[in-house]
Amino acid sequence: MADEPAPALRDEYFEREDDTDDAFFYREPRLVTHIDDEAIAALTAFYRQLIPDGALVLDLMTSWVSHFPAARQLAGVAGLGMNMVELENNPILTERVVQDLNKNPVLPWGDATFDAAVVTVSVQYLVRPQDVFAEVGRVLKPGAPFAVAYSNRCFPTKAVAIWQSLGPREHAELIGLYFRLAGTFEPPQAYNISPGPGHDPMYVVVGRRRAG
Repeated sequence: MADEPAPALRDEYFEREDDTDDAFFYREPRLVTHIDDEAIAALTAFYRQLIPDGALVLDLMTSWVSHFPAARQLAGVAGLGMNMVELENNPILTERVVQDLNKNPVLPWGDATFDAAVVTVSVQYLVRPQDVFAEVGRVLKPGAPFAVAYSNRCFPTKAVAIWQSLGPREHAELIGLYFRLAGTFEPPQAYNISPGPGHDPMYVVVGRRRAG
């Protein structure tokens, strides 16, 4: 039986309380962490299992902190974010790109460049997620993972309406829909890697680039 068509994403799902130019919102660097130490440790452990040594990684919508294991021997990490000061303070990055994906979702890398990609606690700000996920699929090698990590933290005025209307389980389903609409990924898997009571929750949805 053929797969049922994916539901459409309506424009109103991606309205935001603050719809001014994102460049103004992100013009001042925010050298703070957005999840607590225990959630960071859980995510780092997850990335340790997911991303192999020698991988070339795309860290999308990143800032001054990457959550990769310090001992991991990566071929390189390309970081794309909104503030160059934050990117320059991220020591693991080997390439730094400032780009607003809500204005221009086209990534500045060639097809099948990366061995893995991640978005950490930022997917809730995308107003064109289908386009961005399709671009990530384009720049990933076949079989490469794309990990979308999220918690319960956000800048509420910049998070899209549909994200703010849903809970953690529905967030995973929404991200799964983004993967499906991109048309380039195998069915994704959702993980609850929360460190436990008293700490920030932590969830990850992982899709792998489909071959061919």
